[in-house]
Amino acid sequence: NQFIASNSKFSYYRSYTALSSVSYNPRAQNIRFNYITNGKVEGITSKDSKQFHINVLGCKNLIFCKMTIIAPADSPNTDGIHIGRSSDIQVLDTKIATGDDCISIGDGLQHLTVERVTCGPGHGISVGSLGRYPNEAPVQGIWVRQCTFKGTDNGVRIKSWPDMEPCEVSDVHFDDITMDNVCNPIIIDQVYCPSNECKSKKGPSKVTIRDVSFKNIKGTVRGDDAIMISCSPAHPCANLCMSNIDLTSPTGKAKATCLNVKPIITGTMNPAGC
Repeated sequence: NQFIASNSKFSYYRSYTALSSVSYNPRAQNIRFNYITNGKVEGITSKDSKQFHINVLGCKNLIFCKMTIIAPADSPNTDGIHIGRSSDIQVLDTKIATGDDCISIGDGLQHLTVERVTCGPGHGISVGSLGRYPNEAPVQGIWVRQCTFKGTDNGVRIKSWPDMEPCEVSDVHFDDITMDNVCNPIIIDQVYCPSNECKSKKGPSKVTIRDVSFKNIKGTVRGDDAIMISCSPAHPCANLCMSNIDLTSPTGKAKATCLNVKPIITGTMNPAGC
């Protein structure tokens, strides 16, 4: 059951339910929005997609609100909302429980606002992965605010492939975030390589990351790795700010690791280490 909307100058979609069987197909997506301008999507439920639940491509000024997205925690590649090559997108007041990223941000996305989203289970909210393919467009202007992560594998994340293609990420801000039993609450991973797909690549990532902030982030960590910032030695992260971070683990040994970056730290910083 796939819904495709495309080439519209104004659209309003409300109270649609997309369902799929529980077998997973890498080519099947429940809902696709292609080249929509000035649209609002409200009250839609997507359940058990075979791949991405909602895929957004080439859209401008599109609002998603009061969405419900559901898939088993072990379902592969079932990103809740994947957005790429678009601008001025909003995701508001939405609940996402899935087997991959709750929201994934592809190349060419300009100006995204995510507010009051609850994520879990899933892999968190991710910028990327980037730097895998030639001619990827820059990502710029991402604001993630007042969101809650429950039992996710990651919280807020930026990820790029090593030794492949150049790209740029800038003006990305995570603010007022609550973590509840999250494995990796804050993570920048510039050696992202799932399933050893890039094992022959030995050089650093060519993706540039700058003007990023993590502010007012609190909660609990599943394990000890509260903050893991691994920037590229070829392009160290620039102007990375951290403020009022308070993350604790059951062992009391939560830790922060920062590589190839000198963050600007203000306010509370727990755990320390960066």
